[in-house]
Amino acid sequence: MKIAVVGSYGAGLTMRVPRAPVAGETLSGGRFASGHGGKGSNQAVAAARLGAEVSFLTAVGRDQFGDAARQLWVDEGIDAAAVRITDAATMVGFILVDDDGENRIAIAPGALDELTPADVDRFADRIAEADLVVVSLEIPLPVALAALRTAHKHGIRTLLNPAPAVALPDEAWEWIDVLTPNASEARVLAGLDPDDATTAEQLIDLLRARYTGTVVLTLGAEGALVDDAGERTRVVPVTVPRVVDTTGAGDAFTGALAVALTRGDDLTEAARYAAAAGAHAVGVAEVIPALPRPDDIAALLRR
Repeated sequence: MKIAVVGSYGAGLTMRVPRAPVAGETLSGGRFASGHGGKGSNQAVAAARLGAEVSFLTAVGRDQFGDAARQLWVDEGIDAAAVRITDAATMVGFILVDDDGENRIAIAPGALDELTPADVDRFADRIAEADLVVVSLEIPLPVALAALRTAHKHGIRTLLNPAPAVALPDEAWEWIDVLTPNASEARVLAGLDPDDATTAEQLIDLLRARYTGTVVLTLGAEGALVDDAGERTRVVPVTVPRVVDTTGAGDAFTGALAVALTRGDDLTEAARYAAAAGAHAVGVAEVIPALPRPDDIAALLRR
């Protein structure tokens, strides 16, 4: 199982607080932790832990965060030879997590802004050798589009996790085989406000006006809605006793879905496997410790 991932790496600086402060308020009593982040790197680690052979393309700086990232990828067995090293600072994300496990995130892209389609050209051999290419959108849009286009040209299946969501050019839709938005991201892709009241079923109808591939619409605590060529299946949520931190749940879901699809699972079974990965992640504090291994998912599915 070979998976190529094109996306972000960033250091996650997390503050756990009883509640989110309001504008102008200084709130004491927080607990601080720092760790690895970035959707692309998280998804690469998730896929590698679940048994895939993973190659990764991103950009980091010549700083302590970039050094730590390269050590992470060595430790997780990820091929990061194509990662671009720049003089800009490694991306940093500032994360507030409240007592309900909900998160709020602000990002300074730094080195990621220097990633270019030429870097994708250098990564093209890994793309051509992959069984699946996973792309997310915390990188410049031209880079993400170049990765999707390159994979499509080589006949390699693609999975786009459109986070954070942006409008896509018309030609890009034909380069996407599997689309994995959450509800707010699907609304943006459909040209709506992120908080529009459109239902999950209506969102997929709107996406179908421009997209014919597979949609896996993630719905948080409500599970997921899968649409494959118009055939829709509701994937029931996998529950855990307590939600601790939702920060890495989407990346755990994406990495697990990529692995399940690559090994040939039925789409609904793959989404159920991914839901279990996401459920495991919300029960553990911080992203990298929360990304599951096969036994973690098996235990949840047995329940």
